[in-house]
Amino acid sequence: MSPHTALNFREDTKNSKLNKSLTHYAKELTGPMGITHILSISQNESKLALRLARTPVGPTLTFKIQQFSLSKHVRRVQRRPFDINSAASKITTHPPIVVTNNFGDATASPHAKLMRITFQNMFPAINVATVKLRNCRRVVLFNYIRREEKHIQNASGQDEEDEEVEIRHYAIRAAPVGINKKVKRIIQAKIPNLSKLEDISDYITGTTASGAKAVMASGSGAISDSEAEDETSHVILPEKYAGKGNIKSQKSALKLVELGPRLRLKLTKVERGLASGDVMYHAYVHKDPEEVKAQKQKFEEMAALKKRRREEQEENVRRKKAIIEEKREKKIQRRKEREEAAMKELRGAAADSEESYESESDE
Repeated sequence: MSPHTALNFREDTKNSKLNKSLTHYAKELTGPMGITHILSISQNESKLALRLARTPVGPTLTFKIQQFSLSKHVRRVQRRPFDINSAASKITTHPPIVVTNNFGDATASPHAKLMRITFQNMFPAINVATVKLRNCRRVVLFNYIRREEKHIQNASGQDEEDEEVEIRHYAIRAAPVGINKKVKRIIQAKIPNLSKLEDISDYITGTTASGAKAVMASGSGAISDSEAEDETSHVILPEKYAGKGNIKSQKSALKLVELGPRLRLKLTKVERGLASGDVMYHAYVHKDPEEVKAQKQKFEEMAALKKRRREEQEENVRRKKAIIEEKREKKIQRRKEREEAAMKELRGAAADSEESYESESDE
């Protein structure tokens, strides 16, 4: 998901001690952080589940994780693993290219269309007209696997599901083609051991000045590289690409190196709302149109009841605030009346004292 993910995000201690729902996290994170999707992983004794929710209103897709492999497991079996954390790679500074395979066309089933749209919207769209070739360094593949028969026995004798989604993550490597393998090593700054040679031409031709065959520590012959065997991966670069020797108008061979992790998912349920609402699709529970209509009506009635209760609660809050405000106004009015009465009494006392003083002076 990099770079559009919070790598250093940590859950608040207050939230970690409470059983918070997806709705709570969507409410807390959507506005301040601009979160568009929330992935929630849960596990019990029987299964490992992944919920993918579109914030803030849904829908929510629930998957059963059939198989998974971590990135470290993928690198462990590779001969030349790609170091994604190295400073030289810098492949996570731009979003990957999203490829959705075998999800069907306009005639596909609704849940397959929803999965394809959801997977595509998890990543920012790429404008083909303005994208820079050097920024296309990764590929995320979503492969939809369909089986004709619904009950296929696997190696352990268990029934496999008929529909699954396979997720793979690759890095793109490019290497120049059409040049000698030894020249390519020099171009790519992989300097061989030349201590036993008299001239660089001896390294290219594989012989010494006396005509004897050169023996080098790297152990390479004069044959060309083997990438010419697969010409379908050869492209002419429209602009410079990452890696030494991949210049504009140069033919290069592209290779995908898996980064991991691997996931194989089975869609089990689709809910219309954010982890709530009527069930739009279920892999194991199939209902007839009347039951679907009754369920939809039930959720609509529940939503209407919830809305009515919320309006009643808001009305009660407004009425209580009005009563409190009215009491406050009456209190302020009584205070003003007391102050005016006190001032009037003081003015009357002052007037009486002044009259008595004048009468004494006349006498």
